[in-house]
Amino acid sequence: MQSFVNFLEKNLSGPMARLSEQRHLQAIRDGVISALPFIIVGSFFLILAFPPLPDAGVFGDIKQWAADNIVEILIPYRLTMFIMTLYIAFGIGYNLSKSYNLDPLSGAQIAVAALLLTVTPKAIDGEWMLPMTNLGGHGLFVAMIVSIVAVEILRFCKTKNITIKMPEQVPASVSRSFEALIPVAIVIVMISLVTVAAGVDLHHLVNLAVAPLVTAGDSIFGVLVPVFLITFFWSFGIHGVSVVGTVARPLWEVFLVNNADAVANGEAIPHIAPETFYQWFIWIGGSGATLGLVLAMVFFSRSKYLKALGRTSVVPGIFNINEPVIFGAPIVLNPILIIPFVITPIVTACLSYAATVIGLVSPTYIMPPWTLPAPIGAFLATGGDWRAVVLVLINIAISFAIYFPFFKMYDKKMSKLEESDQQAA
Repeated sequence: MQSFVNFLEKNLSGPMARLSEQRHLQAIRDGVISALPFIIVGSFFLILAFPPLPDAGVFGDIKQWAADNIVEILIPYRLTMFIMTLYIAFGIGYNLSKSYNLDPLSGAQIAVAALLLTVTPKAIDGEWMLPMTNLGGHGLFVAMIVSIVAVEILRFCKTKNITIKMPEQVPASVSRSFEALIPVAIVIVMISLVTVAAGVDLHHLVNLAVAPLVTAGDSIFGVLVPVFLITFFWSFGIHGVSVVGTVARPLWEVFLVNNADAVANGEAIPHIAPETFYQWFIWIGGSGATLGLVLAMVFFSRSKYLKALGRTSVVPGIFNINEPVIFGAPIVLNPILIIPFVITPIVTACLSYAATVIGLVSPTYIMPPWTLPAPIGAFLATGGDWRAVVLVLINIAISFAIYFPFFKMYDKKMSKLEESDQQAA
């Protein structure tokens, strides 16, 4: 077992962990995370615009009021989640500049300018309008690229002293502004030559390039790969979501915002697997869908330790926090519990994917806070689909059923150890 662990650590776990620590990937991850408050709050206005209420009585009146005022209700959504790429670009520029010990505010601003220069304004009825579509999920990949390029230009100018130096008497804020003057000019001129002078649509080119990735990521295979990798890394004590999410989360965010756009525009929801799909239908109780294991510990443990651990872990587990059971049981490097820890989310992923594709459950398009209990989170994420609650309860039952025989094996082992210790004492 130790040889196998060492092999995996050397050939897979170690390289993937180092990849997740790569400077630019970390900046993208932190930039996306920094925009989550706007995504979460903005998405809830979709619920207000399309309230999950029956048509009869006072509820029907509320739905009619929402339909009559839908344009005004969706304004907060369109200025938050709908243009989330604008906030993410700011976050990427800020975090990447900070990692280089550059002025983070200058990096954030130059990244936003680079993104906006890829979205050329159009004249409509004599008024200049800035199209907002590419400031949403459609423009996320372009935002990543141009934000990184902009900050790298800022870093190059700083390291090569291609900046305007101000006397020491000048306030630091003013001095930093002038230091960024030349990099800002380079970025503006460079991107303007591409998008304005040459007429190149960067968003269209990047969308064509990543189209296969988007298609694959929304397939059952694209769902099962990250599910397996996340539980696999956790099995060896590596935070799987941090490793895999660093690479996959930008794609998940594109799926989420595309789904939200479709709902706001009255269109069919296009994607099955944004991050909310994993959160509410697969990671019930945390990575590995461990809520079933915790319930088994609470109600069926003969081992005093496991029963106490279950009682301690059940409340955090309800709110999708499972580090106590992962490291307390432990599941990490535990050959008995690793098996259901990997198998359970694969089974629930297949069931949930099939249920969504068939139309038994609505796709997710709203991002509630991840600490909500899974039935509530799934209900909100699907815009009020009660069938999502049923699917969550079925998945919890499946989790319990898969974990239970392995739990009984481990419980028996732990009980014997406790009896031996008591006899020895």
